[in-house]
Amino acid sequence: MLKATLRSFLAHKGRLLLSALAVVLSVAFVAGSLIFSDTLDRTFDRLFASTAADVTVRPEEDLDEGLPSGRIATLPAALAGRVARVEGVAAARVDVEAENITVVDAERRPVSPTTGAPTTGGNWDPGERGAVELGAGHAPRGPGQAVLDEVTADRAGVRIGDTLTVIAPPGSFPVEVVGIAAFTTASPGAALLFLDTPTAQARLLGDARAATGISVDAAEDVDDEQLKRRVAAVLGPGAYTYRTAAEQAESDVRRLGDFLDVLKWVMLGFAGVAVLVGVFLIVNTFSMLIAQRTRELGLLRALGADRRQVRRSVLTEALLLGVAGATLGLAAGVGLAAGLIGLMNALGMHIRSTDMVIGWATPVAGYAVGIGVTFVAAYLPARRAAAVSPMAALAETEAAGAGRPLRARAVGGAIVGAAGAAALAGCAAAPRTGPAASLLGAGVLLTLVATVVAGPLLVRPVIRVLGAAFPALFGAVGLLGRRNALRNPRRTGATAAALMVGIALAVGMSVAGASITASFDRQIDRTLGCDFIVRDGNSAPFPREVTEAVRDTPGAGLVVRSRFAPVAVRLPDGDRVETTATAYDPRLDEVADLAYAHGNGRAALAPGRLAMDAEFAREHGVRPGATVPVEFQGGRTAGLTVGALTGRESAGGFRTPGGLLLGLSTLERYAPGGRDAALYVNAAAGTGDDELRAALERTLAPYPQVQVRDQAGYKELVRDQVAVLLHLVYALLGLAIVIAALGVVNTLALSVVERTREIGLLRAIGLSRRGLRRMIRLESVVISVFGAVLGLALGLVWGVCTQQVLALEGMTALAVPWGTVVAVVLGSAVVGVAAALLPASRASRMNVLAAIAHE
Repeated sequence: MLKATLRSFLAHKGRLLLSALAVVLSVAFVAGSLIFSDTLDRTFDRLFASTAADVTVRPEEDLDEGLPSGRIATLPAALAGRVARVEGVAAARVDVEAENITVVDAERRPVSPTTGAPTTGGNWDPGERGAVELGAGHAPRGPGQAVLDEVTADRAGVRIGDTLTVIAPPGSFPVEVVGIAAFTTASPGAALLFLDTPTAQARLLGDARAATGISVDAAEDVDDEQLKRRVAAVLGPGAYTYRTAAEQAESDVRRLGDFLDVLKWVMLGFAGVAVLVGVFLIVNTFSMLIAQRTRELGLLRALGADRRQVRRSVLTEALLLGVAGATLGLAAGVGLAAGLIGLMNALGMHIRSTDMVIGWATPVAGYAVGIGVTFVAAYLPARRAAAVSPMAALAETEAAGAGRPLRARAVGGAIVGAAGAAALAGCAAAPRTGPAASLLGAGVLLTLVATVVAGPLLVRPVIRVLGAAFPALFGAVGLLGRRNALRNPRRTGATAAALMVGIALAVGMSVAGASITASFDRQIDRTLGCDFIVRDGNSAPFPREVTEAVRDTPGAGLVVRSRFAPVAVRLPDGDRVETTATAYDPRLDEVADLAYAHGNGRAALAPGRLAMDAEFAREHGVRPGATVPVEFQGGRTAGLTVGALTGRESAGGFRTPGGLLLGLSTLERYAPGGRDAALYVNAAAGTGDDELRAALERTLAPYPQVQVRDQAGYKELVRDQVAVLLHLVYALLGLAIVIAALGVVNTLALSVVERTREIGLLRAIGLSRRGLRRMIRLESVVISVFGAVLGLALGLVWGVCTQQVLALEGMTALAVPWGTVVAVVLGSAVVGVAAALLPASRASRMNVLAAIAHE
């Protein structure tokens, strides 16, 4: 049996090729994502471990930032002198670091990274284990001199002797580049600018006596933990944060964790789609091969092979396919990881390909996916093979599965579908986001399974409608193409299911994305009443001189400032919620029309008061007039009075927990030093909108990090941000369509082999080569459009239900992107035509007599 299995596998290796490609793609994305993420982890572990001081002292900051406040936490620089006198300290250095400064060249073009990574300014004191070393030129010596990192200098075309302008929180100032810094390990992707320490303190922090941290080097034979305890004993255990080199490296890696996790999960998402769609392809391939080998399997049974041996033979073929596909997939995964590393290098991170990490988990996961997918997908066809009777060797048999009743599928699909529909209905009726999202996930999974199970039941009614015009348009050829698609509902359903999955995901996310955009548009129209908004594209805070420049612009009238503030609220029910509050000037109501369930803007933004989302307040037992403790950055806590409750739609879409609003006077009192994140500007009396826009653009020309937008421009910004998510979804759709197209190609190719004699007879009674190719193309098109129709139906239902969940977060508009829907249907027809090209060409080249004599 083993010899027979190997001979059978080698005899059908061409027919298994496309299934192997599905396995290769699945394994490649799994392996590539693991190698890439492991390489990034190793690179940053080494970077932070090699550059961290033995002990670091930082200001105490308990609150994690959501949206940035622009506040730079500092400590007295004089602490370095006290730390230097601690027993066991070899050296103590002042650290100065300011993120998200802006650096522009002589043409006012930013030299910042194009990836959105921050531009960081600091003091030049790399020490023995710094991340950089001087590659050319000399260190900065006094005001007006700076060192720029080599990656940024190469990308922006900056040379030693060039003049740059630094736009920092305290104000802008020019510097001359006197040196280029080379990275000692990998580049973290950020742009780095270095000044001498006194200049960095004065120009970046606005205080010559401040620092952002102290780096401490231990003397020989002094343990890091021991030194940390000694330093903490001198400075005070609760005043600052103390970390050893290992703890600081772990903290730095954790800060990058979200970024690395996103990359990893995106890649694994691609792998998941490839695996899911590949399963349909492999099931179909083995089912058709079993159908074509009915007489061969019957002869094996007649010669003495029992059911278990036949089943084992088919599963062994699947195992061989899985091993081959996984091996090739691992190799492709290495290439994919190398390509991703090259992409990161092009974006400025500069990770050496020689540092690529291939851990033991990568091949284990690769082979587990490759072998597991093929083994599971081939199990049902293997059971069918074992059921072939010895008498089948003596008789012609219908393709496996073609004539078996579909009652079991109908019952199973109805039960699972009813459960899925109930879950989706429950998610639409759920009062809170968490339970609604859980029900949505369960409903999506169950309805997908139900559609796959019951798909063959829909083949005949739907394809009869889709192909109704074929006989009128294409005559007998059209009729034959439609009948071929109807011949085996199970096969047609499985082939279409692969395409259905990708289209359903894309359409569902497109509806959700369009609804998010429409909700933002509606909220902007309802709430935004200013003429122009001045802000950064990523909501990053900007220096106060931008605000002053806008205020001094000719024709500018009312200017309302907005800031973000990380806070923690202690609620009456005992919960402590960390969130981001938004602070405004008191005249917010003159530029925005927020919906209040209780109170108004004056009550919300008055000193010592705040506004809270009405539903959040109700859930936590907070009433208007109540006092709640609010913790601010810097450690100060204040009891603020709830002066107003806001409605759901006041946040205009994405909402932070609590929906907190504060007055800027309250924020400045308890957490001074923040920076504005947006300015809402109205034109002065007698000034037209076009005139004010032109004046603002002239005023802000020296500040390229901020842009002037009217309502239409602000809507476009939101659309662009939502489009980032949709582009990822469309990439997943593209991958699913590629694998689904492989499935259609494989189905048609195997179907051509199965119908060789029939094709020969059709040719013999007068069907032309051109007519034969058209018949196969029409069969392919109707199968692809059938999959698209199922995917559209599922995707629209999923999208509408997703919008119902989003409505709980204030996004109440439902929008269906009909252009995308039409494009999907047309695209599926194109996929069908393209998938049929090779099988149709092969069928048309068959020798008529040889085909008729085919057994």
